[in-house]
Amino acid sequence: MAGTMERERTMTNERIHTTHAGSLPRTPELIAANAARTFAEDGFTLQRTPEFEGLLTDAVVDLVRRQHDAGITIPGDGEYGKAMSNAVDYGAWWTYSFQRTAGLELTDFNPIDAPAVHSGPGAIRLTSFADRRDWTRFADAYQDPESGIQIGRNATAFPSATGPLSYTGQDALARDISNLKAGLAAADLGTGFITALSPGSASRIGNEHYATEEEFIYAWADVLREEYKAIVDAGLTVQIDDPSIAENWDQINPEPSVEDYQAFTRIRVEALNHALRGLPEEQIRFHVCWGSWHGPHTTDIEFRHIVDLVLGINAGTYSFEAANARHEHEWTIWQDVALPEGKILAPGVVSHATNVVEHPELVAQRIERFAGLVGRENVIGSTDCGLGGRIHPHIAAAKLQTLGEGARIASERLFSRSTVSV
Repeated sequence: MAGTMERERTMTNERIHTTHAGSLPRTPELIAANAARTFAEDGFTLQRTPEFEGLLTDAVVDLVRRQHDAGITIPGDGEYGKAMSNAVDYGAWWTYSFQRTAGLELTDFNPIDAPAVHSGPGAIRLTSFADRRDWTRFADAYQDPESGIQIGRNATAFPSATGPLSYTGQDALARDISNLKAGLAAADLGTGFITALSPGSASRIGNEHYATEEEFIYAWADVLREEYKAIVDAGLTVQIDDPSIAENWDQINPEPSVEDYQAFTRIRVEALNHALRGLPEEQIRFHVCWGSWHGPHTTDIEFRHIVDLVLGINAGTYSFEAANARHEHEWTIWQDVALPEGKILAPGVVSHATNVVEHPELVAQRIERFAGLVGRENVIGSTDCGLGGRIHPHIAAAKLQTLGEGARIASERLFSRSTVSV
């Protein structure tokens, strides 16, 4: 069977294709049904019922259709199967793992408010989320409910590892795969993607079992490998979500040297590659971002300091923020950084961080900028990060439409009109 990315590359040779970074707004019906569900004995796993499963399947099928209608050619399931325990879709990219992993228990640990552990030279330790340098610098804004900053402080209860980790999400993942395939078949589309968590991001919870941080990260790598493999075995693309690669920088206080941070991050890259060993790179997409919350982000690490780490991940496609006002200027790094042969970039060309809907011409210009640097066949237009939970559903729909239209405009200019398929 030809790999998913081989199909994507064939399509990209005909036009600029489009995708998104994962989360899309849930329907009111799905949110209400999710909120009505009850917890299992562990306190953070939601019970599933046949009625809910039927509603979820219908919602995913409809979502894939709506993506197709908007001009999205490589759709996902919107992370609909990864509902959070409080029915809010922001954060589901991470917290779903709690419900699919054995060895976790609810404890007093909460990464949002955990006591800070300050770093010293060459001895990096993460602080609490609340002790981020950006959150501290703009404390008044972060504490003001009218500021427009969304940080998800009350997202969910956070467990800790109290025993050996093992994957228990086989049934839930099988349903995710089945639902997306049903949507693809109904829309007559051949390829799609499902998101999964990275070991580095998964390990940002409490650890009361493993002797070292590295051992804990690798334990997560072994757990999540099962998820990655099942998705690619189903003929789909797996998108690895890993904001920790960039986001951890702001969670180290005081600021470390770039060299120390790169060494700190390399362990997470190596653990991810361990989890990906032997899997087809053409069906693996890696997504890095600086954290999707609406905030100043003045202490984000520069992309140039981590781009080599990102390219060191065994993936066929790299997704990253390129429309965000804090990072759009960093497209210039690709003037100096060579994209490895056979790799594809999926830069964000519309942003989750503003309610302003980008003009299709701006989207086209952003796409053409990257095409001029790495080749039109190596670019897929995407979103900066997930749109679900960050902007109003009507605005999210408009952003997907402007992404599709912008890609069509770029295609007409980058490809022969006689060969463009729209």
